[in-house]
Amino acid sequence: MYDGDVERLADKLDAVQRVRLLTGADTWRTRPEPDVGLREIVFSDGPAGVRGPGWDERFTSALLPSPTALGALWDEVRVRRLGELLGDEARRKGVYVLLAPTLNLHRSPLAGRHFECFAEDPLLAGRTGAALIRGVQSKGVAATAKHYVANDSETGRLTLDVRLDERVLRELYLAPFEAAVQAGVWLVMSAYNKVNGTTMSESSLLADPLEGEWGFDGVVVSDWGGVRSTVASAVAAQDLEMPGPGGPWGEALLEALRTGRVPAEALERKVRRLLRLAGRVGALGGLPATPGPAESADPAGPAGPAGSAQGAGSAESPERYVRTAGAPDPVGARGSGSSLRAAGPAEVTDPELGIDPAPADRGIRVRQELRAAAAASFVLLENRGVLPLDPEALRSVAVIGMHAEEPRVQGGGSSEVFPQRVVSPLDGLREALPPRVRVVYEPGPAPEGGGGSSPLGARYGRDPESGEPGVRLRVLDAAGAVLCSEHQPSGRVLEPALPPGAHTIELAAVLHPDATGPWTLGLGGFGALQLTVKGTTLLAGEFPPGTDDPAVIHVRPPQHTVRVPLTAGRPVHVVARRALAPGTGRATVLTAAPPVPDPAGALAAAVAAARLADAVVVVVGTTEGGESEGSDRESLRLPVPQDELVAEIARANPRTVVVVNSGGPVELPWREAAGAVLLTWFPGQEGGHAVADVLLGRVEPGGRLPTTWPAALAEAPVRTTQPIDGQLPYEEGLHIGHRGWLRTGAQPAYWFGHGLGYTTWEFERIGAPEPAPDGGFEVPVTLRNTGTREGRQVVQLHLSRPDSAVERPVRWLAGWAAVEAEPGRRVTAYVRVPVRALQYWNPGSRGWVTEPGRFDVLAGRSAGDLPLRTGLDV
Repeated sequence: MYDGDVERLADKLDAVQRVRLLTGADTWRTRPEPDVGLREIVFSDGPAGVRGPGWDERFTSALLPSPTALGALWDEVRVRRLGELLGDEARRKGVYVLLAPTLNLHRSPLAGRHFECFAEDPLLAGRTGAALIRGVQSKGVAATAKHYVANDSETGRLTLDVRLDERVLRELYLAPFEAAVQAGVWLVMSAYNKVNGTTMSESSLLADPLEGEWGFDGVVVSDWGGVRSTVASAVAAQDLEMPGPGGPWGEALLEALRTGRVPAEALERKVRRLLRLAGRVGALGGLPATPGPAESADPAGPAGPAGSAQGAGSAESPERYVRTAGAPDPVGARGSGSSLRAAGPAEVTDPELGIDPAPADRGIRVRQELRAAAAASFVLLENRGVLPLDPEALRSVAVIGMHAEEPRVQGGGSSEVFPQRVVSPLDGLREALPPRVRVVYEPGPAPEGGGGSSPLGARYGRDPESGEPGVRLRVLDAAGAVLCSEHQPSGRVLEPALPPGAHTIELAAVLHPDATGPWTLGLGGFGALQLTVKGTTLLAGEFPPGTDDPAVIHVRPPQHTVRVPLTAGRPVHVVARRALAPGTGRATVLTAAPPVPDPAGALAAAVAAARLADAVVVVVGTTEGGESEGSDRESLRLPVPQDELVAEIARANPRTVVVVNSGGPVELPWREAAGAVLLTWFPGQEGGHAVADVLLGRVEPGGRLPTTWPAALAEAPVRTTQPIDGQLPYEEGLHIGHRGWLRTGAQPAYWFGHGLGYTTWEFERIGAPEPAPDGGFEVPVTLRNTGTREGRQVVQLHLSRPDSAVERPVRWLAGWAAVEAEPGRRVTAYVRVPVRALQYWNPGSRGWVTEPGRFDVLAGRSAGDLPLRTGLDV
């Protein structure tokens, strides 16, 4: 759609129509305007999947690995493919705008939403986010770069005032958003927090650099409820207030327009941007969706990894890898990279995973893509010759830990979706191992915080009316009459439909206990709550909200629990009720947890199984109480007693593989005692198959850490997430992540970029930097596969300027590329570094400055392992 068309349509609207368009029609939709052919624009949360407009688990979604896992790929082509998958999902669900990606940084390992962000480094976050954006928008669906800006922790996030200087803001926290704008993103979401005293929906940063300097021509949408004023936000470059229909704009904005406190031009600009967005996504006048930027097919093909070399070089001399003509050029605010490809060999597929490039059933292809992506994201932290496991040499495998049967596949909060199925590590191994291999499962002792949080569903609950697995939802009026009644798959009902006169939400189920002992039942929600079992009221009272955080009120209301003795095989009738009241939402969650096994006995059984097995797989991880939107973590320790469990199992059997199921860093005090440690993040719905593929050597674990992992929280350079008097100063300045570790001189458990594979590599030579057309340069790095199987390696390039006239990090990531090679073969990666990597932001001149002199250029496999060095004179 041309700007002339936008102007023409905008001119048809009067002031009332314009104001009406700028506030949502409801939680997930904007208002239509028939006079200009504008249909409603439908939004959906989406970092790990497209839930659709609402919270109804009857409408399932494909569940991707968590964004931290995508950051661990270091593979823009694969990330773009996942973005295309999300775009297809959105179209299937009638969604025009996907509220992803999250471009905030891993400033502190305690951040509760760590799992939803890509990396600690602005270059990696920016390039990964840009790739996802291109993929989503290639399907005519808008991506949303969020949360602009410095929304890097959860404590007090609605009112938090982040204090930081202009240079730090520009070089770190704004950089991924600049990369998103360069990628052509169609929306940016303003954050809840303040920056240097001004809430982001009123901030001048929306006008400049976002719209002015960078040229962003899309829509700035608020975070849900993030507009807190009428005039201040309306005169800022805040375009759309969500949700609706209430809020500070509406009639108040119309009055401010009439009295001249808000100029008419401000509203015209906002309306033009909204109409431009509608044209792009196909919600205007029957126009088809506008193709996104960089619409050429991915140059690496259906199986080609991003920034990597396909094929194998000569054992005698390095093979030259060239840029593919027409390749999308992944650019970032501080750098850019190239997709590298061998001149000659054709694309390959993975016959072990059954991935067929020919058209096939969409559901199968989606599952294959998610399975391959999960395996490619897994980071092998430790390996003492235990992995890969040889199925032919195994007679028995002990699988231990509750996470093996019930893994965490996603983090908590607005990013959650409802997958149709989840493959657990236990299921994946049982399916992958030959029938002659005996798989023994022992759950071990229950981790603290792991019980009492599962919604009552198909496993234990039955609808008392239909007998189907699940619960019965009824909405009652003030007199108790039933206004509507329907079946629900589980007791987690977050957005029930409320007909006129709705007063009470009721969830009822027949609970079928399979164990005798004290069961824990819970009811989540706010206001007047009541829980009855077998007609006896066990919980009743008023529970007002202690926060106005929407993630708590609408997604994860706190649980109020009771314990009740039940007998296996004797069903009981359970009824939960909550009264509706203003400001308390409508989310209602009924949970049930069986008796907790005796910890000592469970531990003993797990150790006994481990001692008798040929190999052991222990799966540990975080629980529902941690790693969730709305709160930060207080510790990096795994929930008790998982560390004890791993230590005892490793002592009993040296062939112990520990699978770590977490979205962000956790302490691993036993890491040197384990035979191998594999980090699987929150791996999405196909994680169990991917675990089996990696453990059994069908594929190599391809991930590299996108953030530095401390051995202990106390050693992390940046830990603060708790504001003082409402303010959170970023006192560390430029030195977050590996930069902070380098400044202190301390050694982390695992450096940024660390990750082992199933082969070994020798970094042999770094060549002289060659000038690039954009003013940057390109550096050839030659390495050789010294192992026994084909593998992939990520080549990192860092810069250093010890004699700089301005403060700099000890060194910083400037670019990377990935290569693949067969055993014994040499390959040369050409790592491109843009001019921005040489520059710093000068607040005095308000511009980027290139400092003349000599830069050190270092290459290697991680921020802590850079064996090759050369120089660059600028």
